[in-house]
Amino acid sequence: MSYIGRLDSAFASDFKVKRHCFRLFAAILLTCAPARADVFNMPSGQTSVQFVTIGDAGNGADTTGYGAVGYVYKMDKYDVTAAQYTEFLNAVASNDTYGLWNSYMATDFPTVSITRNGRPGSYTYSVAGNGNVPIFAASWSDAARFTNWLHNGQPTGSEAPGTTETGAYTLNGATSNAALMTVTRNAGARYFIPSENEWYKSAYYKSGGTAAGYWTYATRSDVVPSSLLSALGTNNANYYDNGQSDPVNYLTSVGAFASSPSAYGTFDQAGNVWQWNESITDGAARGLRGGSLGATSDYLPSSSRIHNVPTVEYGDIGFRIAMVPEPGTMTLLACGAAGLLLWAQRRR
Repeated sequence: MSYIGRLDSAFASDFKVKRHCFRLFAAILLTCAPARADVFNMPSGQTSVQFVTIGDAGNGADTTGYGAVGYVYKMDKYDVTAAQYTEFLNAVASNDTYGLWNSYMATDFPTVSITRNGRPGSYTYSVAGNGNVPIFAASWSDAARFTNWLHNGQPTGSEAPGTTETGAYTLNGATSNAALMTVTRNAGARYFIPSENEWYKSAYYKSGGTAAGYWTYATRSDVVPSSLLSALGTNNANYYDNGQSDPVNYLTSVGAFASSPSAYGTFDQAGNVWQWNESITDGAARGLRGGSLGATSDYLPSSSRIHNVPTVEYGDIGFRIAMVPEPGTMTLLACGAAGLLLWAQRRR
């Protein structure tokens, strides 16, 4: 072998060794690094954030005056869960500047809690019990900061612009009821708290066209649901009917009423926890819909709507999120083709 050939062979061998070492070092770093939060891909046994498409754009409103939406959007199939919210807390709330965790999350229910350990600057959070129940004791501002975090790509860092304070909503430290009442959804928001019409349509509209009509209950029924905890019952929900649907745990896992979805395939928009929406009532309160484990059947129908101040944190209040659909593949291809055509014309 020539001198040059021996050099090439030695270089190749050395390169392979270095490449192997680099890969080994990278693997060690990945192993040592803390896992990045990703609520769209939760660990085995935990429910991930999933969306269903709410179509029939341009449908009319119900007799209540709600439900008309002129565009296609997506709704969270389930309520945001305790485990998903804990991922959020561990990503941004080492100081918990804006009270994303409150002590009720640790004490309100007998078999599930979100606990906090450590000191300011090093807080950590963990779920005890069933992490697949909906998040509870969550304020409207908690929900807004969670959607900002999703909008910004689930970053890890303090509660600040780019994590929880900007994105779908411009909060910039807003904590008072007065300040939170002025907050509106920003143009270009990717994830957000649903408007009342968005929430209402996903719960009660029958789907199948723009004149399909509405169900009375979010279980595809005009008859009051049963409170029996059943995965097979086609019209069941978690609410108070001379006792709890689950007298041991109170809260039920999201999707536990597996045969009682809305027409679009969302679960638990009847009962379990009240869910925030963006509506403003009397300039001083935000809307809540759906009833809860502590409310009777009177609060389940589409005609029922309540409200509360955006800082309130009760054990039977949670939220779900909505989003705008990502551009379809054909749309992206069409945009790409148009861009290439424009480039070609400019090159002439």
